Amino acid sequence: MMECKVREEQQHKKEMMAVQDSMDVLNGKWKIAIISSICYYNKRRFSDILNDVAGISNKMLSKELKELELNELIKRTVLDTQPVTVQYELTEHGKSLQTIITNLTEWGIAHRKKITGK
Repeated sequence: MMECKVREEQQHKKEMMAVQDSMDVLNGKWKIAIISSICYYNKRRFSDILNDVAGISNKMLSKELKELELNELIKRTVLDTQPVTVQYELTEHGKSLQTIITNLTEWGIAHRKKITGK
């Protein structure tokens, strides 16, 4: 009986660590909004994301995109256009966040309605 309890606690610690790992990758004010923008349109240019994410600066968007790319959630492609265009899309790994983004969107709509009535 005690051994079972210890195993449950170890499992709980692993799950809590997994939540923390997820939060470490997605933390900050902007990452989920950036992923959401790319997720919604599949492919997004830098300026499009900048327009989608209210209040983010060029410098911050650039930093966040680099971190998301480092974590293999998005792929950056430089297109051979004049002027040069940079396009972002979710990697296969990044696409695994689509359900979470959808759930957050639905929850956010319901929460806003509950709190503000709109």
